[in-house]
Amino acid sequence: MGRGELPPGHASAEVTWVLERCEELRRDTDGYFDAWATGSLDPSALVKGWSVQRAADALTARGLTDFCLTAGGDVVSRGSRQGGLPWRIGIQHPFDRGALAAVVHGTGLAVATSGTYERGEHIVDPHTRTHPAGLLSVTVCGPDLGTADAYATAAFAMGRKAADWTLTLDGYEAMTVLDDERVYFTPGFPLADSAEESP
Repeated sequence: MGRGELPPGHASAEVTWVLERCEELRRDTDGYFDAWATGSLDPSALVKGWSVQRAADALTARGLTDFCLTAGGDVVSRGSRQGGLPWRIGIQHPFDRGALAAVVHGTGLAVATSGTYERGEHIVDPHTRTHPAGLLSVTVCGPDLGTADAYATAAFAMGRKAADWTLTLDGYEAMTVLDDERVYFTPGFPLADSAEESP
């Protein structure tokens, strides 16, 4: 099966949607998000977030208003936590598993992080077929987890260009951690105030 081709037989509506969305994201990210980056089809950088987002949408459709779902470090929150306070979501520190790099907050927020500290060097720059250098992690926040996950993957694949590229995102904010531990935030990144109530 080649790029843009559907699997043999009758592909489900979900498979068709995923493949079409992957192609849209490839165009939107100048090719840095590419489900074919490794030479074979792997849409997992979209599908993991998309599936959690669908679960959140299903819960909302059943009347749930206040909840937080997490899957492998990617998070979708809806409504608020106890007391009407915004959800606080910790972002894993890339070096210290016992520490947080940052805490974000919001009442309807999707948060996705791409890096090497959980799965090793699994992200490939589709243009060079090599592992990107210069970054420790990229976290993207916004309304849709599938898109946030794909954007975080694309940004990480860009290497040190990531921080500048995330400034161009519409409706999504980002935190980029370079390998020298410098941290860059887009202007609207929902960083929690340290004076707020702890989780």
